[in-house]
Amino acid sequence: MIRKKEGFQGQRMIVIPRNILSKNCAKEPVLTPLYITDIGYYPKAFFHHRKRAHGADQHILIYCIEGKGSITIKKETFLIQAGDCFLLPRKWAHEYSADTEDPWTIYWAHFLGSSAAAIVDTAVKEWNGHKIFLPHSEDRLEQFESIYQQLQRGYRQENLVYSNMNFWSFLSSCIYPGISKPGKAKQHHNSIDQVIDYMNNHLDKMLTLQQMAKAVNLSQSHFSFLFKSNTGFSPIEYFNHLKVQKACQYLLFTPLRIKEVAMQLGMEDPYYFSRMFTKVMGVSPNQYRDKKV
Repeated sequence: MIRKKEGFQGQRMIVIPRNILSKNCAKEPVLTPLYITDIGYYPKAFFHHRKRAHGADQHILIYCIEGKGSITIKKETFLIQAGDCFLLPRKWAHEYSADTEDPWTIYWAHFLGSSAAAIVDTAVKEWNGHKIFLPHSEDRLEQFESIYQQLQRGYRQENLVYSNMNFWSFLSSCIYPGISKPGKAKQHHNSIDQVIDYMNNHLDKMLTLQQMAKAVNLSQSHFSFLFKSNTGFSPIEYFNHLKVQKACQYLLFTPLRIKEVAMQLGMEDPYYFSRMFTKVMGVSPNQYRDKKV
């Protein structure tokens, strides 16, 4: 395959100076967990090609919005098309190329930090691999642009902190694309999302496991397994946590007595409510209210 020197019309790229990374990112407590080292946008990237026998010194995210390309890691080649997002772990040998006839348009970023490897591992576990298809989102693209433009203004500490804190959010939207912003319709509800919404809408009731499972048309045993696997808690335990969360709001923002708070949460026995609250929060309802947390 013929290669030529790269240069894509409309390409943009920022490479953070390495002395800035070492002095202002790697040693800054706010930035140490995660920080961008390089970031860019390559439109219609004809002849774009990289081969790193020993991998890169950073983790790499590639997000394709048009065209096609391919990425090879550990002797496995992945076709990359519009909507695909791919994560390359640091120090992993890899090769990637734009398609010769329909070259990709990509947003990309290199990143490091004490939490970076764990973030990549979380994504790989969530995606069941290194690649995921992301539904189109103007919000996600606007956030990337905001990060880029802020870094383009220079490397004052507030620019670096603002950009990299936003990068956390950008990565979250890639790792968990099914979670929408509050106030927007959830187009990709799964059973767990639905039942948590159901719980929140019935905090004034004492829901049973049977009612929760029925709300998402699952058997009790299958529902319990899915819920525990997804959240780390049993459905009833999670529901009680939501009740306690609501109780905290009542205690801080209303003059309701403990008995009345319990009644608002569907509990006729205020002593049972107090015991549950204390178990979750580590203090009694009265102590929580007095502390004005």
